[in-house]
Amino acid sequence: MSGPRVLTGLDLPWGSPGGSVELLKGLYLDPSGPLAATSTFMLAPDGSPPPTEGAPALLDVPGKQLTGDGFWAYVDRLTDAVTARFPHAEQDVVHLQHLAFGATPALLRGYPKQPAIGLVHGTDLLFAAEYETQGEVLREAVAAARSLVVPTAGMADQLRRLAPEVDSARIVHIPWGIPDALLAEPPARTRRDDGELRVLYAGRLTAEKGAAALVAALSGVPGLRLSMASPMAEFRRLAAERDLSAVHHLGWLTRRELWAAFAEHDLLVVPSAKLEAFGLVAVEAQACGLPVAYQPVPGLRDALGDSALPLDLLAEPRQALAELTGLRDDPGALDGLRRSGFRNAARFPLSRTARELAALSNQVQ
Repeated sequence: MSGPRVLTGLDLPWGSPGGSVELLKGLYLDPSGPLAATSTFMLAPDGSPPPTEGAPALLDVPGKQLTGDGFWAYVDRLTDAVTARFPHAEQDVVHLQHLAFGATPALLRGYPKQPAIGLVHGTDLLFAAEYETQGEVLREAVAAARSLVVPTAGMADQLRRLAPEVDSARIVHIPWGIPDALLAEPPARTRRDDGELRVLYAGRLTAEKGAAALVAALSGVPGLRLSMASPMAEFRRLAAERDLSAVHHLGWLTRRELWAAFAEHDLLVVPSAKLEAFGLVAVEAQACGLPVAYQPVPGLRDALGDSALPLDLLAEPRQALAELTGLRDDPGALDGLRRSGFRNAARFPLSRTARELAALSNQVQ
């Protein structure tokens, strides 16, 4: 079966942080994968253009915004740029990354005759619930897409709440995945030798990620050392609101640098205050032998379950802290979480995600 000619993209600047960007790279930019025949675009970053080897097409489209008439004017400019770059006759299927934001309506307007598959990432549902314009985009995408791909059952439930008219038969469950090479050869771990629990937070520092609650819970607790791998600008904003003098900031790490950081810590905490589409960072940490504790929100519950430790930092911070200090003093519990994490991560190879998306794309042609 020959691979479908897919067109997809994100209206984010190349180099932006985030799980949807990493998934885009892994699924569509691998020349040996089943989705190799994909035309991919992102926005050109400000300043000097980056090296283009292995990068998607970079479109120079100014004026990105989220709401109002200015949003639709931006969508018009993005539609013109995408259709000028990618001829209609060379596309079989359109993949909508997110059910909101500018790339989705641009692709739907620019390629109305191509069947569309919507991929639900999480931030689209959060923004659709908060912004009227993004809710409108989501409903348009739900109505137009042949299939709607969700990585977890929790995401399907959230989608039905926002778009109750959606036909459940069009919702397809395809879990996200992590690189097969990581599963085959994770980085060597460094031993914990001073009795201190090396806790890591990895991700954006936006409000829905719950990092402020994590800092508040762990601040000044003996034997717990918190490191953060996050964008510098976001760390500085959080530091203006809270005392982060005891936090070791690692900066925003490349994917391989993050894997190395996983091997140098004892526990990853994922304190997301709202839903997560899947939790790629958590599953990659498990593949690296790093135990995970997490806020049991939709998406994370499905992807992690009892392979990780659920902690309610928001409603029960004292109990959550007691469980963290218990892990500090119980290496056996950490080893148990490490073993269950390895088993869980092995369920989610990225090659499976790519194969199932390719098969679905062939099906809707």
